[in-house]
Amino acid sequence: MKIVVLDGYTENPGDLSWEAIEKFGELTVFDRTPITDEAAIQANIGDADVVYTNKTPVTRASIENAPNLKFISMLSTGYNVVDVSAAKKSGIPVSNIPAYGTAAVGQFTIALLLEICHHVGAHSNAVAAGRWASCADWCFWDHSLIELSGKTMGIIGCGRIGQNTAMIAKALGMNMIAYDENPSDAGMSIAEHISLDELYARSDVISLHCPLFPSNQGMINKASIAKMKDGVIIINTSRGGLVNEQDLADALNNGKVYAAGVDVVSAEPIRPDNPLLAAKNCIITPHIAWAPKESRQRLMDVAADNLQAFIAGTPINVVNL
Repeated sequence: MKIVVLDGYTENPGDLSWEAIEKFGELTVFDRTPITDEAAIQANIGDADVVYTNKTPVTRASIENAPNLKFISMLSTGYNVVDVSAAKKSGIPVSNIPAYGTAAVGQFTIALLLEICHHVGAHSNAVAAGRWASCADWCFWDHSLIELSGKTMGIIGCGRIGQNTAMIAKALGMNMIAYDENPSDAGMSIAEHISLDELYARSDVISLHCPLFPSNQGMINKASIAKMKDGVIIINTSRGGLVNEQDLADALNNGKVYAAGVDVVSAEPIRPDNPLLAAKNCIITPHIAWAPKESRQRLMDVAADNLQAFIAGTPINVVNL
């Protein structure tokens, strides 16, 4: 069996092992495949039986021109880069990796929020630059500091990651409210579920944890921001397309939104003209909430389990049944 990984570097830049997958066949790992070069993608797939991909598109043309392809597994939860309908038509199951980053993304969400509240990095840099040593007072701060206890966090999308984030925020003394189109008993036990408009109106902090669909594309926009409290904080560790970035930048610059922390943007890598780059009080990180070694190891383990189950004739985590 020939196995190809189209873009393995972000999953494993050298601190993990491919051994769990390699034991199933002849493994070729490409660190990267040009995502806009269909010919290069098809060449790298070649006569593989199994393909793993994270962000490299596997299009209808790629599937139709892969004579031996029998199984596709994501190295991610999202699977929008694969033409799942074309794969299904060709009898090829596509599996994803659910739930591997729940703890990591929840932790990172709160890290963004705490950095906004305390500006730890900026104050550390100020001390290193000698400003405390030369300070006339016994302490100083350059930014307003925010205590979260007693404030209200609104979770949009109260699935696994939303629930994990809510539990951490609750431990900080925050009041939890949530909106979810398909609320679960687990989610409702952690946060009061309300309408989206009520969440906008009541939240001091809004954190996005929902998948991206055409129906919620750009849901954080001028109109929805107008419904929010003055000085609201917005956190997005979900999908960049949930936010109209120009509208958020405008709201940051005029003070309607106090601050934003985003780990995702609409086009990645971020484009130099992204309006959030020049916005006030905006922290942007390069889509790394998922990336602790522990989280990536879980991803690797499930990726191997997906292949083992496929070989056994009982594929799991299939998204195109």
